[in-house]
Amino acid sequence: MDTTPLYNLSPALHLMGMGLLLAIGPLLWLRLRSQGASPARRLQALTVLTLFLTFDLVLFGAFTRLTDSGLGCPDWPGCYGKASPVGAREHIAAAQDAMPTGPVTHGKAWVEMIHRYLATTVGVLIIALAVATWVEWRRARRAAAGPGGAGQGSAILHPGWPLLTLAWVCAQGAFGALTVTMKLFPAIVTLHLLGGVGLLVLLAAQAERYRQAAGQPAEVLGSGVRMLLWVAAIAVGVQIALGGWVSTNYAVLVCNTFPMCQGSWWPEMDFAQGFELWRPLGLSADGSQLEFHALTAIHYTHRLFAYAVFVLLGVLAWRLHRSGRLVRQRRWIVALAVMQLVTGLSNVVLDWPLVAAVLHTGGAAALMTVLAWALCASRTAAQTRAVPATDLRREVRA
Repeated sequence: MDTTPLYNLSPALHLMGMGLLLAIGPLLWLRLRSQGASPARRLQALTVLTLFLTFDLVLFGAFTRLTDSGLGCPDWPGCYGKASPVGAREHIAAAQDAMPTGPVTHGKAWVEMIHRYLATTVGVLIIALAVATWVEWRRARRAAAGPGGAGQGSAILHPGWPLLTLAWVCAQGAFGALTVTMKLFPAIVTLHLLGGVGLLVLLAAQAERYRQAAGQPAEVLGSGVRMLLWVAAIAVGVQIALGGWVSTNYAVLVCNTFPMCQGSWWPEMDFAQGFELWRPLGLSADGSQLEFHALTAIHYTHRLFAYAVFVLLGVLAWRLHRSGRLVRQRRWIVALAVMQLVTGLSNVVLDWPLVAAVLHTGGAAALMTVLAWALCASRTAAQTRAVPATDLRREVRA
């Protein structure tokens, strides 16, 4: 019996030091690249850098899950109480000898710990973003209140934005811990995925607000197109949740043909058991084995909703094309929708290849980020009249 404690905080300081060490490189690079830039430009660059590395973290999180490395270290935040698998090699070797194909191997332990190192690095960058934003915001307020500063606007976002992002990433860390200590509980793992996507959305919104504060106004959309954009964003969010539920319940291969499933357009399904949310992996809430028909319901719901989302994105792209607005975002939406279709089909007909599966998760996260970017980069005509372009900096400051 494994008596490893689920929580062992002794390596926590070492892990934080590792995250700080890994974050120094990007921060120094950004410092050199942004010499001479305004504070707002530097903060925008730091936000975009953090967004990029957060996306990498989401991709690596998908790789960790898809290689069954989520329990490569059975405790948190370290590995058998050590800051790296090197110090835990004897424990890992013993676990691997006892179960060579089990959840704990040297390779899986390294994958899991690299994911934690990356998460810590992102956390350090978000702390740096929160501190720098607060400092620059306070400085801008003092300058505006000083002699000759009356009425001056500030292009610095309110520090509440990065503080919310910091709180969000702390919650993500808690869900990461629960993912390990609750043994890949499907609801927790799915929420962890959704939290990562939500973090991307928050950072994308901040990056876009800085772009507008620099004098590049939001594009004006008709109310119908903007409403369609909102509907598409909500639909993609639901689809990501359904996809996460498929992946965390390992239901990808229950339908290995397309477009039919198990030789039928409507196979036998158990929706009640399949969407019983609070239950252990592979089991129902009463402890019985999860039935195959429940897994079929999970998979087929995701597939059917994907058809609707794909059509919705196609209509959105067409409406944006007709309006001549959000050209870059429209191109990204089309490219990512096609990639999702191709990788989704590959997962089904090619027996869930790792590259396609990781790209499918990454494509979904990128699509949600682009939709959030499009929403933040656009307004209706009524919103534009309510907040004139000359008042944008005042709005950013508030």
